[in-house]
Amino acid sequence: MGGELSRLWKTPDQKESEDKLILPRQLDAGDEIANYASINDSATSCVGIARQSCINCPTCRGTGRIPGEQEKELVALIPYGDQRLKPRRTKLYVCLAVTICLLTTSLSIFFLFPRSIAVLPAGLTGSSIGFDANTTSMYLNMTNVLNITNNNFYVVTVVQLDMEVLHQSLVVGKTTVKTLLNMNPLQSGQIHYMVASTISDDNTYNICTWTKVNVHNILLHIQGTLTCTYLCHSEQLAFEDYQYVDCRGNATLPHPLYHRLP
Repeated sequence: MGGELSRLWKTPDQKESEDKLILPRQLDAGDEIANYASINDSATSCVGIARQSCINCPTCRGTGRIPGEQEKELVALIPYGDQRLKPRRTKLYVCLAVTICLLTTSLSIFFLFPRSIAVLPAGLTGSSIGFDANTTSMYLNMTNVLNITNNNFYVVTVVQLDMEVLHQSLVVGKTTVKTLLNMNPLQSGQIHYMVASTISDDNTYNICTWTKVNVHNILLHIQGTLTCTYLCHSEQLAFEDYQYVDCRGNATLPHPLYHRLP
């Protein structure tokens, strides 16, 4: 109460002197803010803005600089509405990548899936026969043809051929042919092989040497195994055939080879 009365009783000169003291203090505060902005090299810091809207940076503490050891500890923040966080055509790129992967996988399975390799005996191309009257034995050398068809979309290599010739359930001849035949995709080829056989049978000897008989044919059972390699894989293909051989001459002709059309 006493303070209010003393203020009312002050003269105009005293009031003017108090106002002059208050204004310089405000200017000093402004000058301090301006100096602070000049230290941070920012002309648009807190000059002309209310003091309550400006705070010091918690990292650099208002100095505009940070210690060198804290350089790797800073984290860059991106606003939530930044366009870099919303990539365009994401679904299109994902669908396109999945489609390309599925298409590549399907084509690889289609072309690399193993298919059958057809092996077909084509018969005789020639034979030579000899007789031994003392032992009633017959020596038969046959040259046969084997047709091979590659139904795959890659090269198949034939590395070995094993053959057996049977007469009346007895093995009369064997042979093993080491070969290296490369079969191109969807192509056919032939292998010629010779088998030497010895038949020691009285009835067979009489049939082949009896001149009163017009037909001199004997039945032979041929069994074989063909070894092929492809795509770092080895496979054995078994086959068999029955052949009538003219023991007085070669009257058996091979079957024709039909090539696959492209």
